[in-house]
Amino acid sequence: MAPRSAVPAASASAALRPACEQLPSGSIRVDRGGVDHDQQEQIAQGKGFFAALDQSGGSTPKALKQYGIEENQYPDEAQMFDLVHQMRTRIITSPAFSGDKILAAILFEQTMDRTIEGVATASYLWDRKRVVPILKIDQGLADERHGVQLMKPIDGLASLLERAVHEGMFGTKMRSVVKHADEAGIAAVVEQQLAYADQVLGHGLVPILEPEVDIASTDKRRSEELLKGAILAGLDALRAGTQVMLKISIPDANGFYQDVMEHPRMMRVVALSGGYSRREADERLRRNPGLIASFSRALAEGLSAQQSDQEFDATLQRSVDEIYAASRS
Repeated sequence: MAPRSAVPAASASAALRPACEQLPSGSIRVDRGGVDHDQQEQIAQGKGFFAALDQSGGSTPKALKQYGIEENQYPDEAQMFDLVHQMRTRIITSPAFSGDKILAAILFEQTMDRTIEGVATASYLWDRKRVVPILKIDQGLADERHGVQLMKPIDGLASLLERAVHEGMFGTKMRSVVKHADEAGIAAVVEQQLAYADQVLGHGLVPILEPEVDIASTDKRRSEELLKGAILAGLDALRAGTQVMLKISIPDANGFYQDVMEHPRMMRVVALSGGYSRREADERLRRNPGLIASFSRALAEGLSAQQSDQEFDATLQRSVDEIYAASRS
Protein backbone atom coordinates (compact mmCIF):
# COMPACT_ATOMS: atom_id res chain seq x y z
CA MET A 1 0.00 0.00 0.00
CA ALA A 2 1.34 3.44 -0.86
CA PRO A 3 2.14 5.73 2.09
CA ARG A 4 0.00 8.76 3.06
CA SER A 5 1.36 12.14 2.10
CA ALA A 6 23.50 35.20 38.11
CA VAL A 7 26.05 37.13 35.94
CA PRO A 8 27.94 40.35 36.83
CA ALA A 9 26.17 43.31 35.24
CA ALA A 10 29.27 44.88 33.69
CA SER A 11 30.53 41.71 32.00
CA ALA A 12 27.04 40.77 30.82
CA SER A 13 26.53 44.20 29.28
CA ALA A 14 29.83 44.06 27.46
CA ALA A 15 29.17 40.56 26.20
CA LEU A 16 25.73 41.51 24.94
CA ARG A 17 26.77 44.40 22.71
CA PRO A 18 27.15 42.25 19.58
CA ALA A 19 23.84 40.57 20.34
CA CYS A 20 22.03 43.86 20.86
CA GLU A 21 23.32 45.10 17.55
CA GLN A 22 21.49 42.18 15.93
CA LEU A 23 18.08 43.21 17.27
CA PRO A 24 15.75 45.02 14.85
CA SER A 25 16.18 48.77 15.07
CA GLY A 26 13.16 50.80 16.09
CA SER A 27 11.17 47.76 17.19
CA ILE A 28 8.33 48.44 19.60
CA ARG A 29 6.20 46.21 21.78
CA VAL A 30 2.55 45.87 20.82
CA ASP A 31 0.38 44.05 23.35
CA ARG A 32 -2.11 41.61 21.82
CA GLY A 33 -5.16 39.88 23.24
CA GLY A 34 -3.28 37.16 25.12
CA VAL A 35 -2.86 33.42 24.82
CA ASP A 36 -5.51 30.73 24.41
CA HIS A 37 -6.28 29.56 27.94
CA ASP A 38 -7.07 25.96 26.98
CA GLN A 39 -3.76 25.72 25.17
CA GLN A 40 -1.98 27.39 28.08
CA GLU A 41 -3.40 24.87 30.54
CA GLN A 42 -2.35 21.98 28.31
CA ILE A 43 1.18 23.32 27.97
CA ALA A 44 1.61 24.17 31.66
CA GLN A 45 -0.13 21.20 33.26
CA GLY A 46 -0.56 18.51 30.62
CA LYS A 47 1.02 15.06 30.69
CA GLY A 48 3.03 14.39 27.56
CA PHE A 49 5.81 15.92 25.47
CA PHE A 50 6.53 18.33 22.61
CA ALA A 51 7.15 17.08 19.07
CA ALA A 52 9.85 19.11 17.31
CA LEU A 53 9.04 19.17 13.58
CA ASP A 54 11.02 22.32 12.83
CA GLN A 55 13.98 21.29 10.69
CA SER A 56 14.99 24.26 8.53
CA GLY A 57 16.98 24.47 5.31
CA GLY A 58 20.28 23.47 6.84
CA SER A 59 18.99 20.43 8.74
CA THR A 60 16.35 19.21 6.29
CA PRO A 61 18.69 17.06 4.12
CA LYS A 62 19.77 15.15 7.23
CA ALA A 63 16.14 14.65 8.30
CA LEU A 64 15.18 13.39 4.85
CA LYS A 65 18.15 11.03 4.76
CA GLN A 66 17.10 9.56 8.11
CA TYR A 67 13.66 9.10 6.52
CA GLY A 68 15.18 7.21 3.57
CA ILE A 69 15.33 10.00 0.97
CA GLU A 70 18.82 10.80 -0.36
CA GLU A 71 19.91 14.22 -1.63
CA ASN A 72 20.13 12.96 -5.21
CA GLN A 73 16.37 12.24 -5.13
CA TYR A 74 15.40 15.94 -5.22
CA PRO A 75 16.82 18.42 -7.74
CA ASP A 76 16.37 21.66 -5.82
CA GLU A 77 15.42 23.26 -2.51
CA ALA A 78 11.76 23.68 -3.49
CA GLN A 79 11.31 19.96 -3.97
CA MET A 80 13.29 19.27 -0.79
CA PHE A 81 10.80 21.34 1.20
CA ASP A 82 7.89 19.63 -0.56
CA LEU A 83 9.27 16.25 0.48
CA VAL A 84 9.86 17.23 4.10
CA HIS A 85 6.32 18.63 4.29
CA GLN A 86 5.05 15.30 3.03
CA MET A 87 7.04 13.61 5.78
CA ARG A 88 5.66 15.97 8.44
CA THR A 89 2.14 15.54 7.08
CA ARG A 90 2.48 11.77 7.34
CA ILE A 91 3.61 12.10 10.97
CA ILE A 92 0.90 14.59 11.96
CA THR A 93 -1.95 12.68 10.27
CA SER A 94 -0.90 9.36 11.80
CA PRO A 95 -3.25 7.96 14.47
CA ALA A 96 -0.17 7.77 16.72
CA PHE A 97 0.10 11.57 16.71
CA SER A 98 -2.48 13.18 19.02
CA GLY A 99 -2.92 15.41 22.04
CA ASP A 100 -3.36 12.39 24.27
CA LYS A 101 0.42 12.14 24.54
CA ILE A 102 1.80 15.02 22.45
CA LEU A 103 1.16 18.41 24.04
CA ALA A 104 2.62 20.63 21.32
CA ALA A 105 4.37 20.60 17.97
CA ILE A 106 7.14 23.02 17.02
CA LEU A 107 6.93 23.98 13.35
CA PHE A 108 9.21 25.43 10.68
CA GLU A 109 7.89 28.65 9.10
CA GLN A 110 7.09 26.96 5.79
CA THR A 111 5.08 24.30 7.63
CA MET A 112 2.99 27.03 9.24
CA ASP A 113 2.38 28.52 5.79
CA ARG A 114 1.24 25.22 4.27
CA THR A 115 -1.85 23.08 4.71
CA ILE A 116 -2.58 19.53 5.84
CA GLU A 117 -5.54 17.83 4.16
CA GLY A 118 -6.65 21.27 2.96
CA VAL A 119 -6.55 22.84 6.43
CA ALA A 120 -4.01 25.39 7.68
CA THR A 121 -1.38 23.47 9.65
CA ALA A 122 -1.89 25.26 12.99
CA SER A 123 -5.66 24.81 12.75
CA TYR A 124 -5.26 21.14 11.83
CA LEU A 125 -3.00 20.53 14.81
CA TRP A 126 -5.29 22.12 17.39
CA ASP A 127 -8.77 21.53 15.95
CA ARG A 128 -8.21 17.97 14.72
CA LYS A 129 -5.42 16.67 16.94
CA ARG A 130 -5.58 18.88 20.08
CA VAL A 131 -1.85 19.55 19.72
CA VAL A 132 -0.69 23.11 20.46
CA PRO A 133 1.16 24.77 17.53
CA ILE A 134 4.44 26.60 18.16
CA LEU A 135 6.64 28.36 15.57
CA LYS A 136 10.43 28.27 15.23
CA ILE A 137 11.46 31.88 14.53
CA ASP A 138 15.27 31.93 14.56
CA GLN A 139 17.17 32.13 11.28
CA GLY A 140 20.26 30.16 12.15
CA LEU A 141 23.42 30.63 14.15
CA ALA A 142 26.22 33.18 13.98
CA ASP A 143 29.85 32.06 14.03
CA GLU A 144 31.23 30.93 17.37
CA ARG A 145 32.53 33.69 19.65
CA HIS A 146 33.31 33.55 23.38
CA GLY A 147 32.47 29.83 23.34
CA VAL A 148 28.91 30.31 22.07
CA GLN A 149 26.90 30.78 18.90
CA LEU A 150 24.37 33.56 19.15
CA MET A 151 21.41 33.72 16.82
CA LYS A 152 21.75 35.55 13.54
CA PRO A 153 19.55 38.65 13.28
CA ILE A 154 15.90 37.64 12.87
CA ASP A 155 14.97 39.65 9.80
CA GLY A 156 11.33 40.69 9.55
CA LEU A 157 10.54 39.50 13.07
CA ALA A 158 7.58 41.84 13.64
CA SER A 159 5.93 40.68 10.42
CA LEU A 160 6.61 37.02 11.23
CA LEU A 161 5.06 37.39 14.68
CA GLU A 162 2.00 39.08 13.18
CA ARG A 163 1.60 36.11 10.83
CA ALA A 164 2.06 33.68 13.70
CA VAL A 165 -0.74 35.39 15.63
CA HIS A 166 -2.96 35.33 12.53
CA GLU A 167 -2.29 31.62 11.97
CA GLY A 168 -3.17 30.75 15.57
CA MET A 169 0.26 29.93 16.96
CA PHE A 170 0.53 29.71 20.74
CA GLY A 171 4.21 30.53 20.97
CA THR A 172 7.64 30.58 19.39
CA LYS A 173 11.03 28.89 19.73
CA MET A 174 14.54 30.24 19.08
CA ARG A 175 17.86 28.40 19.40
CA SER A 176 21.38 29.42 20.44
CA VAL A 177 24.28 27.08 21.21
CA VAL A 178 26.76 26.98 24.11
CA LYS A 179 30.01 25.22 23.24
CA HIS A 180 32.17 26.10 26.25
CA ALA A 181 31.84 27.47 29.79
CA ASP A 182 32.59 31.10 28.93
CA GLU A 183 30.74 33.36 31.38
CA ALA A 184 30.57 36.37 29.05
CA GLY A 185 29.42 34.27 26.11
CA ILE A 186 26.70 32.53 28.09
CA ALA A 187 25.50 35.86 29.49
CA ALA A 188 25.21 37.15 25.91
CA VAL A 189 23.20 34.08 24.85
CA VAL A 190 20.67 34.50 27.64
CA GLU A 191 20.33 38.25 27.23
CA GLN A 192 19.80 37.92 23.47
CA GLN A 193 17.20 35.23 24.05
CA LEU A 194 15.37 37.40 26.58
CA ALA A 195 15.53 40.49 24.38
CA TYR A 196 13.81 38.64 21.55
CA ALA A 197 11.43 36.99 24.04
CA ASP A 198 10.20 40.43 25.09
CA GLN A 199 9.15 41.13 21.51
CA VAL A 200 7.41 37.77 21.29
CA LEU A 201 5.54 38.38 24.53
CA GLY A 202 4.49 41.78 23.20
CA HIS A 203 2.54 40.01 20.45
CA GLY A 204 0.63 37.82 22.90
CA LEU A 205 2.76 34.74 22.18
CA VAL A 206 4.76 32.63 24.62
CA PRO A 207 8.45 32.19 23.72
CA ILE A 208 10.56 29.09 24.20
CA LEU A 209 14.16 30.03 24.96
CA GLU A 210 16.53 27.37 23.64
CA PRO A 211 20.13 27.88 24.79
CA GLU A 212 21.38 24.41 23.84
CA VAL A 213 24.54 23.18 25.56
CA ASP A 214 26.55 21.00 23.19
CA ILE A 215 26.57 17.47 24.63
CA ALA A 216 30.12 17.02 23.30
CA SER A 217 31.42 19.99 25.32
CA THR A 218 34.37 19.12 27.55
CA ASP A 219 33.01 21.45 30.26
CA LYS A 220 29.29 20.79 29.82
CA ARG A 221 28.49 20.68 33.55
CA ARG A 222 30.17 24.05 34.22
CA SER A 223 28.39 25.51 31.18
CA GLU A 224 25.09 24.35 32.64
CA GLU A 225 25.90 25.95 36.00
CA LEU A 226 26.64 29.31 34.35
CA LEU A 227 23.61 29.00 32.10
CA LYS A 228 21.20 28.26 34.93
CA GLY A 229 22.47 31.23 36.94
CA ALA A 230 21.95 33.56 33.98
CA ILE A 231 18.49 32.12 33.27
CA LEU A 232 17.30 32.51 36.87
CA ALA A 233 18.54 36.11 36.95
CA GLY A 234 16.74 36.77 33.67
CA LEU A 235 13.50 35.23 34.92
CA ASP A 236 13.62 37.42 38.03
CA ALA A 237 13.80 40.47 35.76
CA LEU A 238 10.79 39.57 33.60
CA ARG A 239 7.71 41.74 33.82
CA ALA A 240 5.10 40.59 36.36
CA GLY A 241 2.41 38.42 34.86
CA THR A 242 4.54 37.10 32.01
CA GLN A 243 5.85 33.57 31.52
CA VAL A 244 8.29 31.93 29.14
CA MET A 245 9.29 28.35 28.39
CA LEU A 246 12.75 26.83 28.25
CA LYS A 247 14.24 24.11 26.05
CA ILE A 248 17.56 22.77 27.28
CA SER A 249 19.97 19.90 26.79
CA ILE A 250 19.38 17.10 29.29
CA PRO A 251 21.69 18.06 32.17
CA ASP A 252 24.57 15.98 33.51
CA ALA A 253 23.39 16.49 37.12
CA ASN A 254 20.03 14.83 37.74
CA GLY A 255 17.26 17.24 38.75
CA PHE A 256 19.50 20.19 37.95
CA TYR A 257 16.78 22.49 36.58
CA GLN A 258 14.19 21.87 39.32
CA ASP A 259 14.47 25.43 40.66
CA VAL A 260 13.98 26.80 37.14
CA MET A 261 10.83 24.66 36.72
CA GLU A 262 9.46 26.06 39.99
CA HIS A 263 10.09 29.72 39.09
CA PRO A 264 6.79 31.66 38.76
CA ARG A 265 7.88 33.10 35.39
CA MET A 266 8.49 29.63 33.91
CA MET A 267 5.58 27.91 32.18
CA ARG A 268 7.34 24.66 31.19
CA VAL A 269 10.83 23.24 30.77
CA VAL A 270 11.45 20.76 27.96
CA ALA A 271 14.54 18.94 26.75
CA LEU A 272 16.05 18.25 23.34
CA SER A 273 17.62 14.88 22.61
CA GLY A 274 20.77 16.72 21.50
CA GLY A 275 22.39 13.89 19.57
CA TYR A 276 21.66 11.08 22.01
CA SER A 277 19.83 8.04 20.68
CA ARG A 278 16.18 7.87 21.70
CA ARG A 279 16.95 5.13 24.22
CA GLU A 280 19.72 7.11 25.92
CA ALA A 281 17.76 10.37 25.80
CA ASP A 282 14.77 8.62 27.39
CA GLU A 283 16.97 7.13 30.13
CA ARG A 284 18.51 10.52 30.93
CA LEU A 285 15.08 12.16 30.90
CA ARG A 286 13.74 9.68 33.47
CA ARG A 287 16.42 10.82 35.91
CA ASN A 288 15.05 14.40 35.76
CA PRO A 289 11.52 14.49 37.26
CA GLY A 290 9.35 17.22 35.76
CA LEU A 291 11.46 17.58 32.64
CA ILE A 292 9.64 16.52 29.47
CA ALA A 293 10.87 15.77 25.98
CA SER A 294 10.93 18.01 22.95
CA PHE A 295 12.50 15.57 20.53
CA SER A 296 12.99 15.82 16.77
CA ARG A 297 15.40 13.26 15.37
CA ALA A 298 14.72 10.87 18.27
CA LEU A 299 10.96 11.04 17.61
CA ALA A 300 11.40 10.21 13.93
CA GLU A 301 13.95 7.45 14.61
CA GLY A 302 13.01 4.36 12.60
CA LEU A 303 10.50 6.06 10.30
CA SER A 304 10.97 5.53 6.58
CA ALA A 305 9.40 6.72 3.35
CA GLN A 306 9.49 3.11 2.20
CA GLN A 307 7.27 1.82 5.02
CA SER A 308 3.61 1.02 4.52
CA ASP A 309 1.21 3.16 6.51
CA GLN A 310 0.71 0.27 8.95
CA GLU A 311 4.45 -0.10 9.51
CA PHE A 312 4.95 3.65 9.75
CA ASP A 313 2.14 4.12 12.27
CA ALA A 314 3.35 1.22 14.42
CA THR A 315 6.90 2.57 14.47
CA LEU A 316 5.73 6.08 15.34
CA GLN A 317 3.44 4.71 18.06
CA ARG A 318 6.38 2.93 19.71
CA SER A 319 8.40 6.17 19.64
CA VAL A 320 5.52 8.20 21.06
CA ASP A 321 4.85 5.65 23.82
CA GLU A 322 8.52 5.45 24.86
CA ILE A 323 9.04 9.23 24.90
CA TYR A 324 5.74 9.76 26.72
CA ALA A 325 6.71 7.23 29.42
CA ALA A 326 10.09 8.93 29.89
CA SER A 327 8.36 12.32 30.15
CA ARG A 328 6.06 11.03 32.93
CA SER A 329 8.90 10.35 35.40
